[in-house]
Amino acid sequence: MEFHSKLTQPLPDGRARGWNGPLPFYMSYPGCLRPGQEALVLGDLEYLQQLYPNDVKRYRRRVAEILDTTDYEGSMIYDEYPDRCSLQRLTKAVCCILEKEEEDPPGEDLVQVLLFNEVYKRRHGGHRARIF
Repeated sequence: MEFHSKLTQPLPDGRARGWNGPLPFYMSYPGCLRPGQEALVLGDLEYLQQLYPNDVKRYRRRVAEILDTTDYEGSMIYDEYPDRCSLQRLTKAVCCILEKEEEDPPGEDLVQVLLFNEVYKRRHGGHRARIF
């Protein structure tokens, strides 16, 4: 996929664009994000989410719809460091909704992972979950 190749391409002559000399330690890490690469990472994440099993994709879409109710300016999901207890309460609320709607609801751990991924995407300029 195009996203992956752009993230892993080596820089010519071992130098960063506009950087002469040894790279700072943080730029030598394989997962180092350079300016402007956030969109590539989000695109890569969305592509990989397309490969989820059908049930997980359905849960992910529903988690995103439920999260829409807490996605507003000043929401705790946009706090610099969201409160762990608030995120756990939100996870439990989503679990309760899914238990009422689903014949075989997902476990709380899966809901928490899907919820946190969706919060991450929204905090970093990603769009809400698309229907695949």
